[in-house]
Amino acid sequence: MASLNDFDTVELLDEESALRIIDQTKLPGKLEVLELRTAKEIWDAIYKLKVRGAPAIGVTAAMGIYILMKPYAGADAEEFRAQFDRTAAYLNSSRPTAVNLSWALARMERVLAGCEGAAQTAEGADVPKGMSSREKLEHLRAQAQAIRDEDVEVCRRIGENGLTLLKPGDGILTHCNAGQLATIRYGTATAPIYLGQERGYHFRVFCDETRPLLQGARLTAFELTQAGVDCTLECDNMCASLMKSGQVQAVLVGCDRVAANGDAANKIGTSVVATVAARYKIPFYVCAPTSTIDITVPDGDGIVIEQRSPEEVTSMWYESPMAPTGVKVYNPAFDVTDHELITGIITEYGVLHEPYDRAIADLFGRL
Repeated sequence: MASLNDFDTVELLDEESALRIIDQTKLPGKLEVLELRTAKEIWDAIYKLKVRGAPAIGVTAAMGIYILMKPYAGADAEEFRAQFDRTAAYLNSSRPTAVNLSWALARMERVLAGCEGAAQTAEGADVPKGMSSREKLEHLRAQAQAIRDEDVEVCRRIGENGLTLLKPGDGILTHCNAGQLATIRYGTATAPIYLGQERGYHFRVFCDETRPLLQGARLTAFELTQAGVDCTLECDNMCASLMKSGQVQAVLVGCDRVAANGDAANKIGTSVVATVAARYKIPFYVCAPTSTIDITVPDGDGIVIEQRSPEEVTSMWYESPMAPTGVKVYNPAFDVTDHELITGIITEYGVLHEPYDRAIADLFGRL
């Protein structure tokens, strides 16, 4: 029987001109992989959360636009550019909050611009001008692969930095899924947990179920259990009781976008966990690749919050609707945790502390 470790969350099948993803809407009941070939299939996979988690979405977008440009390998420069712009805009519309989506597409666009002689690549390396569309396509492929490989290394480094803040035997609370399934490997908030598991730290992990889509129950608890981690599932409204009991020594969460002042958007309910953690003086850490830090947004008020379908609350998980017909539903996908509630932001370059506006500016000044 196939296990989670047999697959990457997102994989490029170049010869088949397809992406292979784990369909996360089927977990934990069924481990099913999908092959995506069309723009609509890729858009739907992102929007419908078949692939989810900011880093995994970024990799999907980068590899996806490469796949979708392959039929234009013989096109002239004008047609190739026009199709690229249309495809990037379409993919970018699938989810507004996760900055890695637009970040990855912007990196791919900069590579194309470099191939056209209009700019350098994202890494600052010059590329020859006057390339054919086929040659441009090869540079797009290389960039998509680089984004994928960087994600693995970034998550490992976040794990190493996060591990310095924890002690063997600690109880760790996490919300939603910022694990292997949200990235290519290791995860962000789970990276210190996986490294600790390898090194005998014997962490006890508590997973919020994360309503309304239950990513903590369906995904985090599933992947940690498969990895042999001591894992306990709890309903979201039990976090205060659990923290008060003294069983939690740290909270680790991921994020979809961090503003320039350190405000962090993550799955709905994260700000509740942060508020309760502050009440019980438990450190609350946001695990954030620098790709999720958006210095163009001054604070959390500038982060667009996606509103999801009412059916996710009223009927999605039930044989018959569990709410009155026609009742109004408030269903934001994310909330913003104020930077004052965040003990530290764990990045691949180290741990940032208050004042976050200065720490983030200093970090980006060095990059």
